Parts: sequence; structure tokens; C-alpha cells
Amino acid sequence: MKTAAETEKQRWERETLAPALEQAPERLESFTTISGHPIDRLYSADDPGAVRDLSGPGVFPYTRGIHATGYRGKLWTLRQFAGFGAPEDTNARYKALLAAGGTGLSVAFDLPTLMGRDPDHELSLGEVGKCGVNITSLADMEALFDDISLEDITTSMTINSPAAMIFAMYLVVAEQQGADWTRLSGTIQNDILKEFIAQKEYIYPPRPSMRLITDVFAFCGTQVPRWNTISVSGYHIREAGSTAIQELAFTIRDGIEYVQWGVDAGLDVDQFVPRMSFFFNAHSDFFEEIAKYRAARTLWAQAMRHRFAARNERSWKLRFHSQTAGVSLTARQPHNNVVRTALQALSAVIGGTNSLHTNSLDEALALPTAEAATLALRTQQIIAHESGVVGDVDPFGGSYFVEALTKQMEGGATAYFDQIDRLGGMVTAIEQGFPQREVAESSYRFQRSLERKEKVIVGVNDFVQEHDPTIEILYLDDTTASRQLARLDALKARRDRTRVARALDDLRRTARTRENLMTPILEAVRAYATLGEMCDALRDVWGEYEETPII
Repeated sequence: MKTAAETEKQRWERETLAPALEQAPERLESFTTISGHPIDRLYSADDPGAVRDLSGPGVFPYTRGIHATGYRGKLWTLRQFAGFGAPEDTNARYKALLAAGGTGLSVAFDLPTLMGRDPDHELSLGEVGKCGVNITSLADMEALFDDISLEDITTSMTINSPAAMIFAMYLVVAEQQGADWTRLSGTIQNDILKEFIAQKEYIYPPRPSMRLITDVFAFCGTQVPRWNTISVSGYHIREAGSTAIQELAFTIRDGIEYVQWGVDAGLDVDQFVPRMSFFFNAHSDFFEEIAKYRAARTLWAQAMRHRFAARNERSWKLRFHSQTAGVSLTARQPHNNVVRTALQALSAVIGGTNSLHTNSLDEALALPTAEAATLALRTQQIIAHESGVVGDVDPFGGSYFVEALTKQMEGGATAYFDQIDRLGGMVTAIEQGFPQREVAESSYRFQRSLERKEKVIVGVNDFVQEHDPTIEILYLDDTTASRQLARLDALKARRDRTRVARALDDLRRTARTRENLMTPILEAVRAYATLGEMCDALRDVWGEYEETPII
């Protein structure tokens, strides 16, 4: 008989669960998310956070989505990350992706470009064009977007420390095409804080690096108003081994830090915040990821309204791109990656992503072939047009399990916010190594769980087969480096050396003042100064950053 104080869940546990467990025990003593957080066997209205007073989609704090109609009004942008070899190689891939139905381009740059080095630098040896496209000067950007109208597409560029220089090259190509800068739309990642936390592709110390970012905010506010000036990225933090809560917390807190620096630089919060966007990892734990996206919108909306007193509704609305988890892809049994990617992409769609990239099955082995990239795009199209999940704006809203996970995400992230605030903000926390240590420790714990088989990766630490299928991969030879070196020599022979030297001197001078750096960067780009030359000019003023190792 049910007592007065007994809940329905407790009654179920007593009358149904207990006899079942007596007959057959559960497979594991406990179940956890991929991040290691415990999962109850059943969630009900009695669980903390499982029942919430939810506003509808399009209503503050946007837990259920920033648009009232969700994908019923417009699908997410189907964007594929691509870049390899020389600019003309990637240009051909872009045209193939657009012809296959892609609705946006996303540029992957090689390591020399990411680090602000020209192909003739000794540290570029063996890396030119290998993990992305090599862009050395305006001439390369012209070739990258040859016969592609920049007014008619959106472009995302994944680059951070030299982001201002690469963005300036893009703007000058648009200028050459006769495009109106006020009509350009796209995103420059421009997120240096996650580089210090996770990816480590930084050049300058944190504080002058933040100066570059706020200068881009200010410049675009008047010159390129439809451009997303930053993509605050949790993706690489998660790839480095963080938990979902750490990815959420550090990403949103990075965003808060950028807003604070923008405000401190004299910018109006409601002018630049609406052009900030975010970038999250779509990892393998289906429900945890959905909860993460819902919590992200809530946390950002509350921070903008209450912490910064933003009045513009667009400042409250978190817009985000997502990419399926590269770290989850396996070289063993690579065809399994198609299934992983599909489930990860589905979680991002159900979570309300505004833009999505799906990884290719062969990316644990090499850069994707054209066929693999097309299959990855088809995965998005099947979700969009065949799965039926786009009909409901928030299909899991109200789920006891999802709401409890969402509340857990919000609470865990808020606890991290408090710790970082006590340290003096994210820049100071990074200088002290706090988020770096947190991610390193989480990565270690996850690796240990794999070694103990507490977590299973199919085909890697269980269900292993002796012979994996052979698949065709994209092979990049060393001709890219020789082509880029020849192009660089030809560029230096024909450009106006005096104009280049004058532009670089002006860049150094401006770096020592509080003037906006985008003006001298644009002039240096128009003079065909190379990326390495521009980055070196700022190295002369600011030096290079060396991180204290985390052990």
C-alpha cells in the first residue's frame, strides 16, 4: 500500500524495481555520462530540476531555442569544414561542396598559417598545406575564393591569433569583387582564450591578444555589421579532454570575458554582443549534449541581461555552430565513424544548433576525400529531410531526464563561473593555469576509464577485429610547399617594397598606441605584405607567449 509520504517513483522502486533486481542484477553497478556524471535509472517529477517552468521557444531565457519556429522556419546552415594544399586545391573542393548542396563554407588553415608563419620559415618545413590550406598573402586569398561571390555565401574561418590579418584579406578580396562590406556575412573564430586553454595555437601574450579581438569588435560594428566577429569555441576545449560541463562553463565564461573587455574598451554592449557567436562540440553522449546546448542558451541570456544589463534582445540570444567530435573518430573500423557522426549531428539538431559541420569517416587517417566529405554532408541532409526531427521546435523539452541534465549543466557551469570570478576573470585564471589543469585532469580520468573498460569505444578497446577494411584516403604530396614557395618568391619580386615597408612600420607604430589595428592591417594586406611579415611586426612590439607547463 502506498503511504502518504511515498512518491510514485518510490512506489515503483519498491513494487516493480526491487523484484526485478532480485531476479536479474543490472549489467553495471553504476551508469554515467561520457563525462563521468552519474545517471539515475529513472527520472520523474520528484527529481531535482526534472520539472521546470519552461518558457516557450523564442522567449527569454531561450532554453527551448532562440527562434519561435525552430527549423520549421529555416534549417540550420549546412556547413562543411574544408581546406588543404594550395588555395586552388581548396577552391575546387569548395565549388564541389556548394554544387552538392552545401549552404556555407568553412575554411581550415594549415599550421604555418595558424601560427602566422610564411612557407619559407624554418618552422613551416613539412607542414605547408598538410592540415589545411596555406594562406600567405592577399594573392592566396584571391585564389581561394576565385569565382565564388562572397556576397552570396556565408564563410566561417577557423583561425585565431592571426585572425585580424586573415579577415582583412577576406575583406579586400570582397572589395575587389565589388562587394558591399555591409552585406557580407560569416564568422571569424578569433577566440584566443580557448587557444591558451586547449589548442595552443597562440602567438602573443594574452592581454595584447585581447586587444586585437576588441579592435575587430569595434571595426566590424561600423564597417561590417553583419559579420560574426568571434566564435567563442568550446569545441577545442572538449577535444582536449574536458567534460561537457567544463566545455560549457569555460566557453560561456570566455564569452563573458570578451564582453567585459569590449565594455572596458568603451564599446556599447548592445552594439557588439549581437555579432558574437559560439561553437560547441557535438560529442557522443546523446542526451548530455542536448542538455548542454539548452543550458548554454539559458546561461548566456541570464549573463547578458543581469551581469551586463544588455537591453537588446539579440544580445541575450546565444547563436552557435556545432561540429561533430573529431576526437571520437577512430582509425580502427573507420566505417563506424559514419554512425558516430550521425548520432552526434542528431543531438546538435535536437539541441537547436544554428549551423553544423559533420566530420568525415576518414578523418582519423587523413584529410577527408571528396567522397567522404559528400557523405558527411548527406548525413545532415538526411537528418533535415528524412528523420522528422525538425517538426518540433524542442522535441525533448519537458523530458524528466533532459530537464534534470540541463539543470545539472547549469549548476556545474555556474560553480565554475564563481571560481573564475574569484580568481579575477578568465585571463587571470589562464595566466594561473586554472582551466588548463582542469582539462588535463579530466582527460587523464577519461583515458583511465578506457583502459579499465569502464567506457567502451567500439573497435578500439572492445569489439576489436583482426583486420580492418582498407579505405582510400586523400594523399598530399610535397608539391604544395614548392608551389607556395614559388608563389611567394614571385609575389615579393613584383610588389612595391617601399609600400610594404611603410605599411609594416605603421602597423608597429599603431600597436604601441590605442588606435584600432584593423586600419594598418588592411593597408598592409592591400600592399601584399605576407601574413608572416604582419605577424612579425606585432611580435616586434608584443613578443611571443610561452606557457608554463601543466604537470
